[in-house]
Amino acid sequence: MDKFSFLNAVHAQLIDDMYAQYQKYPDSLEPSWKAFFQGFDFALENYSDETSVPVASSSAPVQYAQQAVTNNSVSEDISKEFKVVNLIEAYRSRGHLFTKTNPVRERRHYFPTLDIENFGLAKEDLNKKFNSATQTGMAGPATLQEIVTHLQNIYCDSIGVEYMHIQNVEEKKWIMEWVNVNENHPTLSAQEKTEILFKLNQAVAFENYLHTKFVGQKRFSLEGGESLIPALDQLITRSSQLGVDEVVLGMAHRGRLNVLTNIFQKSYKQIFSEFEGKEFEEDVFSGDVKYHLGSSKKITTANGEEVRINLTPNPSHLETVGALVEGICRAKVDNTYQNDYSKVLPIIIHGDGAVAGQGIVYEIAQMMNLEGYRTGGTVHIVINNQVSFTTNYMDARSSVYCTDIAKVTDSPVMHINADDVEAVVHAIRFAADFRATFGKDVYIDLLGYRKYGHNEGDEPRFTQPNLYKLISKHQNPREIYKDLLIKENVVSDEVLSKMEKEFKALLDENFDASKEIERNIMDVFMKDDWTDFPLGTKGAVANANVDTTYNLEKLKELAIKISTLPADKKFINKITRLFETRLKMVENNSLDWAMGELLAYATLLTEGYNVRLSGEDVERGTFSHRHAMVKTEDTEEEYIPLRHVNEQRFDVYNSHLSEYGVLGFDYGYAMAAPKTLTIWEAQFGDFTNGAQIIVDQYLVAAEEKWKIQDGLVMMLPHGSEGQGAEHSSARLERFLTLAANENIIVANITSPANYFHLLRRQMKFGFRKPLVIMTPKSLLRHPKVVSPMEDLATGTFQPILDDPMADPAKVERLVLCAGKLYYDLLAKKEELNDDKVALVRLEQVYPLNFEKINAIFDRYQNKKDLIWAQEEPENMGAWSFILRNFRDSHIQLISPVASGTPAPGSHKMFEKNQTKIINAVFQTEDAPAKRPVTA
Repeated sequence: MDKFSFLNAVHAQLIDDMYAQYQKYPDSLEPSWKAFFQGFDFALENYSDETSVPVASSSAPVQYAQQAVTNNSVSEDISKEFKVVNLIEAYRSRGHLFTKTNPVRERRHYFPTLDIENFGLAKEDLNKKFNSATQTGMAGPATLQEIVTHLQNIYCDSIGVEYMHIQNVEEKKWIMEWVNVNENHPTLSAQEKTEILFKLNQAVAFENYLHTKFVGQKRFSLEGGESLIPALDQLITRSSQLGVDEVVLGMAHRGRLNVLTNIFQKSYKQIFSEFEGKEFEEDVFSGDVKYHLGSSKKITTANGEEVRINLTPNPSHLETVGALVEGICRAKVDNTYQNDYSKVLPIIIHGDGAVAGQGIVYEIAQMMNLEGYRTGGTVHIVINNQVSFTTNYMDARSSVYCTDIAKVTDSPVMHINADDVEAVVHAIRFAADFRATFGKDVYIDLLGYRKYGHNEGDEPRFTQPNLYKLISKHQNPREIYKDLLIKENVVSDEVLSKMEKEFKALLDENFDASKEIERNIMDVFMKDDWTDFPLGTKGAVANANVDTTYNLEKLKELAIKISTLPADKKFINKITRLFETRLKMVENNSLDWAMGELLAYATLLTEGYNVRLSGEDVERGTFSHRHAMVKTEDTEEEYIPLRHVNEQRFDVYNSHLSEYGVLGFDYGYAMAAPKTLTIWEAQFGDFTNGAQIIVDQYLVAAEEKWKIQDGLVMMLPHGSEGQGAEHSSARLERFLTLAANENIIVANITSPANYFHLLRRQMKFGFRKPLVIMTPKSLLRHPKVVSPMEDLATGTFQPILDDPMADPAKVERLVLCAGKLYYDLLAKKEELNDDKVALVRLEQVYPLNFEKINAIFDRYQNKKDLIWAQEEPENMGAWSFILRNFRDSHIQLISPVASGTPAPGSHKMFEKNQTKIINAVFQTEDAPAKRPVTA
């Protein structure tokens, strides 16, 4: 039984309740019920003098339904009014399917169409007037023909609008009213049109020039999507009028050179010189290809506002840079613009294949409203080529549009014909206005084409012969717009000819000047943010001598302060006891791992640094050790002790279940906040696998590629605890394989005091390097993993720890190890009372401090064996790295045999393996033979 047949039998109260719901929350109803009640309201307002329409009362909707359906007594005019309302709703919800947005070929066909016959209307109705016209922004009643034409102009021309999926009524109404103005078409002055043409000419002429001067070279041309340049120009200008002071842009390689020159004002001669493949000025940098480089610039818009714009460097891994853009913007909101999200605009430019296919897009989208990750709304622009490398769009996604990710966050989408540059500008202005009004993401789908293959040396006709027949005959957007402006008498042929000749002369002049450049210059991204932090020199980490001490009495005061809960708040008993235990630690002068960490943060706060800690479950800590944020028992009010140290920022945020996106975000945050200790903690160390692209392309490579410093700290819980193959290893071997030229710091710490100094040193350095820490699990509560307060106050970071109990004269076997295994070996040594074995800990695994290592080696003149012991399998852990660096020392290995997994699934097998390692170190029974390795 359909709804309208059901009305005759339905309980009257149900209809009354639904009408009351409609009056309060119209979008909460199923669309056809909503349309029904809209029709009732129209009838009530415009036809209430007719006897067939009930007067307004609580039962009026029921009477109306009964009359309309059961008695067939409602006038035909009112019935038709319902149908027109349905037609209007259909245009709003489905009009985007029937637009003129594809510049080179016909769109796919969708059914049912928006033909009036599909709504119970006929051609005879076209000249009839309907009151529902006012719903579309029309001044009063209008004929059906006028309504249809009006709707076609709004929803089915060069712009397709998707917004009916949005749940927020205010946002939906705002969009509806915005697009109703001038039938969703721009109103531009002659000057504005000329400015748009100028930017379009820059974009087209620049690409043509490169194509003729650097034949066959990769440049990832923007041709087919040149309207992006006036779009970005207008977006920055409009946003600056709305209060934006700074823009952070992320994009892939397509069109990047055009954006660098025509938006970021990078000199044409510098681009031309980079095409020559010259070396960079500094030999210590590897550099990167020209279409990966970043830029920062302060520009003045056409309206006279100064705006700082930043183009984030990016690798070829599509969509990765989006996470960094969000993190950079959040850092600037937090630290530069006093939490004013309206001041910083993130823009992410996507490809159609990437935005639909890359999972990180979803991870980033979900950040939009999250407290620790929101940035006040991002403008997403898709350069939609209708093809991904060689893959047709029909094979690249299951969704109708590549932008359907927008529906996840209830964000509006505008699909635009990229050949209609005025429509593009109009849509961009919508994006700026919507973002400024609601602080939400908005998507612009710039539907164009790609003139050549994936790169200029590729042959696209191998895979899309028909499409490229059409493209080869298609005018570029500049020629299309030029013809339009000539017809409108906005510009003349003479003016256009002069514009083109002047720009060509400028390019020629820069081309000649580029020949004089001997070496290319690497511009530093966000240079103004890093003026106090010169790049670290060779050996700056390995041989560091950084003062990380802190006044003992002040340290005790801080320890008490951050361990005392407010008396006027009630917490669960376990939290109360935990904080009481921390106070006892201070009293007994024996601090555990969590206290060492929290005091590092507290002391840095008192010295003017900020702290940000982010990741899955970091507020409490995966292993319930940190409790940086606690909640009251009754109201779940949050209390963060470290926020009561002083006015500096201490932020701790549980992230959503994302590694790739969140690590990228926090790396970006650290990139823009050198005075903030920025930390990303994995729930378990192996979860960093899901973020490996950030590690490979940014963490270890950014300084060599782009001269970018970043002080991000990665905390990766690591160590075999008998919990199976997963969650046992943070893949130390991967980081050590990637370590070179002091690009990162890798540590595996064994004491709270050394951890305290390591974290403080990260901020006390005069430069910034990423720090990767293999953090403990069982050691968090190990009775021996404690430190006296004096070791924190007066000590310093120790990259290597000698055996404090060893008598060098008696030692025959010197065992190097790191992390948790040390305490397993120590327990056995104490059990055996073995004075022939010395246990030396490598706390900083990379870079190695050979001066201190050799000094310790020299103490043990009677040693017969030098051993590296690890609980990871032979092919994992630090062994390969140790072998490379100690090859001439005849070092030997004790470890489990090589394996495809980091640890066995059986707890008994784990215990058996661990026992074998320990026994081998002390040469007791059931020990595997050590494996010597010679130089």
